[in-house]
Amino acid sequence: MFDIKAIRDNPEEFDKGWARRGMAAQTPAILKLDEERRTAQTALQDLQARRNAESQKIGEIKKSGGNADAQMEIVASLKREMADLEERERTLADSLNQHLASLPNILFADVPDGKDESDNKEVRRVGDIRVKKGPDHAEIGEKLGMMDFETAAKMSGSRFTMLSGGLARMERALAQFMLDTHTQEHGYTEVSPPLMVKDSAAYGTNQLPKFADDLFRTTRGDWLIPTAEVPLTNIVAEMIVEEDSLPRRYTAYTPCFRSEAGAAGKDTKGMLRQHQFYKVEMVSIVRPEDSEAEHERMTGCAETILKKLGLPFRTVMLCTGDTGFGARKTYDIEVWLPGQEKYREISSCSNCGDFQARRMNARTRAKGDKATRFVHTLNGSGVAVGRALIAVMENYYDPADGGIFVPDVLKPYMGGVGKIV
Repeated sequence: MFDIKAIRDNPEEFDKGWARRGMAAQTPAILKLDEERRTAQTALQDLQARRNAESQKIGEIKKSGGNADAQMEIVASLKREMADLEERERTLADSLNQHLASLPNILFADVPDGKDESDNKEVRRVGDIRVKKGPDHAEIGEKLGMMDFETAAKMSGSRFTMLSGGLARMERALAQFMLDTHTQEHGYTEVSPPLMVKDSAAYGTNQLPKFADDLFRTTRGDWLIPTAEVPLTNIVAEMIVEEDSLPRRYTAYTPCFRSEAGAAGKDTKGMLRQHQFYKVEMVSIVRPEDSEAEHERMTGCAETILKKLGLPFRTVMLCTGDTGFGARKTYDIEVWLPGQEKYREISSCSNCGDFQARRMNARTRAKGDKATRFVHTLNGSGVAVGRALIAVMENYYDPADGGIFVPDVLKPYMGGVGKIV
């Protein structure tokens, strides 16, 4: 969401910002709606003043013993005009808000221009690729008898997986390891949030209205969360947070539910792209002047997980054509998968600036100050648990017996087990 006053004051800059995302100029339509709405508001205020003046005359006429019926009809007529104007003002305000809500965030100047992921800018590579090519996780898991796509499909349809035995335990171990790292080393507070949210929460983190088709909805109208970003960020919705309590950093391990409406034909094999998957999420609520440094910090926290697991990865800055709707800047961390012989996304860390805060009305205030300002929000995967499992399976695969070595940092969470066979 955007400040309409800022758009009025500097429409050219906003249009330049949206042009970087490949969009036509938006401010002419916005300013036209805004002008019509303000005209209606002014007319309504004038009518209210007239109605008040005419209403006073009713009392004067009655006080002098006259018949006030004609005057009462004048007032009634003004009330009807006001009702019509109020409805028009509401309609124009709704149209303006819907237009503003449909527009993506303005990108930072250092985001590289580009059309798609091929134009993303590599920032760094970490770790040597020990295994350049090998079997993919689906082949490994099925041969072990611990990854079952057929039974999952029988129960739930496509894009579901059932894990058992050592792989089910490793998935749980990965999540516990990530949570312990983020809470004990990175200063995040663990949260166990609701998995269903209202329209307002999904709107606040810009899943609605644009991405409704990507979500699952219950019969009573709640939305299943596509990521813990939604409930974690909404902790501060409709709040004024004291600045001395910032930054607030939250982490959660939750299932995530996505319809994958736009992913027809993509990653249909294995468990790379699922309707239900698990993720450890990080969210930061910070002062505006701290968000860029927090973005670098958050990305480093996600990278730490992969470093501790001994997984080779690269970090890229997304270009203008690949950056998400609500982000001003995004780093993707891509882990090496021998089964595909390429790097694949395992974490996405985004600085949203005040974009979500405006939608949620989340503000901050310095101690002793009456003025408030919008907080900045950031979110990042810390990391996707299922994809981390895939990466461990493929990078720690033992061709001698088809087993999977357990990374050292996971052994305490696996009861000391050194290998899954």
